Amino acid sequence: MAKKVVATLKTGKGKEYSKVITMTKSDKGAYSFKEVIVHNDHVQDAISASKK
Repeated sequence: MAKKVVATLKTGKGKEYSKVITMTKSDKGAYSFKEVIVHNDHVQDAISASKK
């Protein structure tokens, strides 16, 4: 499925979007990842929102 998303982002208006992957550490020490596709203008907003 990831290949389809990447292929879609390279064509047409997909270049206006970026995939943001954020990592958080749980109390037990395990890491979890969250993937979000956002417009290029809102990348910093998505990163700052994940830190809260």
